[in-house]
Amino acid sequence: MQETSAAEGRPFGMAQGPLIRGASIAALVAAVVIPLVGCDTGPDSFFGKPGDAACPRPQIATGVAAQFNTQQLEIRTLRRRGFTGDFFSQLELARRYEGQRAADKNLEDQVEAAVWYAVALSNGDGYAPISAYGRRSPQGEQKAVARYDDCRAVERGLAYRSLDRLLSQMSSEEQDKVRARVIYVLSTQGAAGYRTLARMHDTFFGPFGEPSDNPQAAQARGKPYKPGAPQVLNLFPRNDVDAYLYNYLAVQTGDVGAYVMLKDFERSSPARAAAGQFVEAKAKRWIPPYEFYPPESPSSGVPHSDESDQISDAQQFALSRIRELPFVHIGEALAYLRATPRTIHTEEALYPQEVQDFQARIGRPQTGVLTPIEKVRVIQYAAVNGSPKAQLVLAVMYAEGVGVPRDYARAFHWFAEADRQGSAEAKYAMSTYFSLGVAGVADQDKAKAVVYQIDSALSGFKPSVSRLQQVLAQVSRSPRSAPRDRDYAR
Repeated sequence: MQETSAAEGRPFGMAQGPLIRGASIAALVAAVVIPLVGCDTGPDSFFGKPGDAACPRPQIATGVAAQFNTQQLEIRTLRRRGFTGDFFSQLELARRYEGQRAADKNLEDQVEAAVWYAVALSNGDGYAPISAYGRRSPQGEQKAVARYDDCRAVERGLAYRSLDRLLSQMSSEEQDKVRARVIYVLSTQGAAGYRTLARMHDTFFGPFGEPSDNPQAAQARGKPYKPGAPQVLNLFPRNDVDAYLYNYLAVQTGDVGAYVMLKDFERSSPARAAAGQFVEAKAKRWIPPYEFYPPESPSSGVPHSDESDQISDAQQFALSRIRELPFVHIGEALAYLRATPRTIHTEEALYPQEVQDFQARIGRPQTGVLTPIEKVRVIQYAAVNGSPKAQLVLAVMYAEGVGVPRDYARAFHWFAEADRQGSAEAKYAMSTYFSLGVAGVADQDKAKAVVYQIDSALSGFKPSVSRLQQVLAQVSRSPRSAPRDRDYAR
């Protein structure tokens, strides 16, 4: 008895010209379409059972042929994309640093892997529906519209489990480092990042700011008889003060949506509204955990690259003013970091190799020429490594908006750091410029409550302005004589 096709009603063994041609066309269409809809291998498709397929990874275009430093170029490309919010680049970074592939074992860094898993989980692109119209199951549950949603759900589930496993193997110090780096990455995203941080501390949302009914968040929370991801839940403890703080910081960026969210937050509970005055004072002193991303190098020798070069208009304007900073301060910072044998006073006196060595140290492209952002990084890197001169210069840069956007909390922080190291100029600034009181910075850690009023100083309060100018003159004074040629010979 001959078998027949259920679709055609013809024997399978018979030569069917049209059928063969149809199969060929179908194969051709599949060969073209499937790569274009790579995420259609998720649940509900005929390629596998639900939950066993993840989204394909994006291509990493480095612009060069395969070479010995291809891995380094790929990591830098992924980090730049990750800082600007690319969900898949964030996931890929996490997997690279986790060393899932044999080729990435030299990159293995549990802290860095956990950072990028956490950043990816906080990314709204990982759970926001693609379509405005949802479909509901027979039980009335909202379901994804596109299979793209499905494969992202798989990715998030895997990320939650991987992050929980990584955190369970860490010391409390390493977990603190993960937390601080996630806060820094999100703070570089402005209002959107601060709003995400607010949701991550708000009990009304999931562990990473997703909707409370998000399936992956619910699985991470678990049930009394079935624990979810306890280490993940402890990474960002829920509390109203931090939730309020980050909402407030988002509002300070001028974002209208953040203002609406803050008011909703205040109305949600009388206790939350009552904390407003305390949080406002705390927000005026808040600074990110890092000056810029820690340029540490794992055993691979591939340093953690700097954040994305996509900067805001305010940052661009501040960078355009870096030329106002006498180069001698950059030269002193380079000498402090031992990037040059001794202090030099002009940019032309720098050897390209010295610049390349510094660029490699902070994970920047090794061009041999300092860009404006790299000149800022020289001062910042020397400051975070303990140079009192660089700390003082950085404080003035923040106070004046030179190279970095004006930020009075950070200005105060670096004046205080230099003061602690015995800088006479910083001590003078602390005792005059700040002691008169400047709106915007409050130091509640000192025994005496002093309100600092930098805004007044910079908008015409003559005693403060005159004293501030003296500080700037001290910091920015040029050397008596600058050599015409190279300051030293090789």
